[in-house]
Amino acid sequence: MKTTKYYIAAITCFAIWGFFSLALKPIHEYASLDILFYRVFSCSILMLLIAFAFKKKKIVETVSIFKALSAAEKRKAILLNIGGSVFLMLNWFTFIYVMNHISVKATSLAYLVCPILTTLLAYFILKEKLSKTQWISVGLSVSGCLLLSYTAIMDMFFSIIIGFTYACYLVSQRINKGFDRFIILTFHITLAALFLLPFYPAYSGPVPTEFKFYFCIETIAILFTIFPLFLNLYALSGINSSTVGMLLNINPMIAFCLANFVYHEQIGSLQIAAYSIIFIAVIVFNSHHIFALKQKYILSSKDSI
Repeated sequence: MKTTKYYIAAITCFAIWGFFSLALKPIHEYASLDILFYRVFSCSILMLLIAFAFKKKKIVETVSIFKALSAAEKRKAILLNIGGSVFLMLNWFTFIYVMNHISVKATSLAYLVCPILTTLLAYFILKEKLSKTQWISVGLSVSGCLLLSYTAIMDMFFSIIIGFTYACYLVSQRINKGFDRFIILTFHITLAALFLLPFYPAYSGPVPTEFKFYFCIETIAILFTIFPLFLNLYALSGINSSTVGMLLNINPMIAFCLANFVYHEQIGSLQIAAYSIIFIAVIVFNSHHIFALKQKYILSSKDSI
């Protein structure tokens, strides 16, 4: 039961991300690259301020831990963190572009594909073992995604790109252990800001003047980036990346409901069936933990009697 808090962190993170379109859609008229610029720069400034104001001790500890590593371990840590930053930046850009210029459904599909890709990458790269029940769950997810791609093949194309970049981020950060998670996240986002900074003068549009734009950007930065990403990294420190990846399905199921009820995107019975299959897959994949919680609750109830 020690893993419960990591499950809660992952579930909270992905539930928050499910509502991301509520902050992103109101500024859909702005270029995707501009939204990415301001999102990354804002997150970087906020996290650096927090780190140097409240996390000085953790910064010193992180530097000390890094210095104590062997040369090979240092190279590995550098590659994992640079790679994590690149994967995160690519994921953000493709997600923003697809949501604002393709469809909300396409982004929800991306995070249905992502758990499958994450599970497969974790199996082959991290050698994470899956039970027969969990493989059945993966099979159900694949069948659900195939149903969805049958109705929208281009959505599937964009979804695979988004899903793959985030799957790579999850797997790389599962390996990236030993450092304070907030400091690591600050490093990832600040490095992404430094990558993007040289492109800003040439590729950015006119400086936005609307209050709505900056309000949405700050909401995205704090509520939909810094907080959930920290929860995500925290969850990865306690449970397998394949499990975190499968819980990611919570995100697209919420996004799917928003696409239907808020944005009135056309959704057919085949798509509803596909999402239902994937929802069942999430329950099946995590059934061992669900039943363990139930068993603990029953035992505690008996003890209290």
